[in-house]
Amino acid sequence: MTEDIFSVRDRIVVVTGGLGQLGRQFSLALARKGARVAVFDVAAYPERISERFEADIFPENLRFFPVDVTCRSSIEAALAQVNETWGVPHALINNAALDSPPNAPAEENGPFETQPGDSFSRVMEVNAGGVVLCCQVVGGQMAQAGRGSVVNIASIYGLVSPDQRLYEYRRTASSTFFKPVAYSVSKSALLNLTRYLATYWAEKQVRVNTLTLGGVFNHQDQEFLQGYCHRVPLGRMAREDEYNGAIIFLVSEASSYMTGANLIIDGGWTAW
Repeated sequence: MTEDIFSVRDRIVVVTGGLGQLGRQFSLALARKGARVAVFDVAAYPERISERFEADIFPENLRFFPVDVTCRSSIEAALAQVNETWGVPHALINNAALDSPPNAPAEENGPFETQPGDSFSRVMEVNAGGVVLCCQVVGGQMAQAGRGSVVNIASIYGLVSPDQRLYEYRRTASSTFFKPVAYSVSKSALLNLTRYLATYWAEKQVRVNTLTLGGVFNHQDQEFLQGYCHRVPLGRMAREDEYNGAIIFLVSEASSYMTGANLIIDGGWTAW
């Protein structure tokens, strides 16, 4: 029987931000394929977990740990529990991230010249600093074991500038709104972190890749959806489950010769 190179069965996978829209999808997709998934999320408490997951679906291979990715001791404590339960992780999905939502304080979504420094620092601390810490702790342990796969979740806004024209409808309605700079800067930082670690850990057989994603449908304003979808060659935003295949690919042996790369799945956004 031919080996299934896409198999992730019995692989131990840490997913940060696993209670978020995409993190939940990644965690479920991996668990359904037989991986042992450790969800690291600052909100991983019983009431929130029950809102996001049906607790009795994966009692053996899906577990939750309250983790602040900006705190090394928090990551280390959760990893120690994973080690005790399952062993050394085979993969790390760095998915936890912050962005300034449309309903953030007006100054956060105001002109670049006046966007507050504390907002910028907060986003960078999670989106870039948190990834570095998780790589140091979880990735470092995988390197000691001599195998592993790290997947850094990035965004098209880390490759190209946000199209501020998409928010013109808000400015027309007398609401000053610009997509803030912090998210873009933090996501572009992941591209070279990936390259750095891919070469640094190559002899340890730890592969490190970036997965760059386009926008995901989440009941956004109709005016935004119309403008965004017009900008995408495929004519729509992604469904929240459409990135699961890429996650399986990057965690499995199907991507065994892939490291230091950036896999872009964006409906064609960056193609023009």
